Amino acid sequence: MKSDIHPTYYPEAKVTCACGNKFSIGSTQETIKVEICSNCHPLYTGKEKIMDMAGRVEKFKTRRVEAGKRQEKITADKKAKAERLKKKKEAKDAK
Repeated sequence: MKSDIHPTYYPEAKVTCACGNKFSIGSTQETIKVEICSNCHPLYTGKEKIMDMAGRVEKFKTRRVEAGKRQEKITADKKAKAERLKKKKEAKDAK
């Protein structure tokens, strides 16, 4: 094994979050600055919320409603076609 090729390991590296929380971990960097930590992350704090950028959630919901309407129309068209064929067959058998 080659010596002196590994980075320096800091067992007490300082981590600072944007919310002001500070804690220590082991790392190859002496100081680490993060934007979000377990103290302020919505998943851990229970304050989770949906971030709706440009109405994407609403767009998705309207697309699903329209898709459901199209499916209903296709089903109705298939039923009508089956009825027409049935009547045509009955008329042919009656002759």
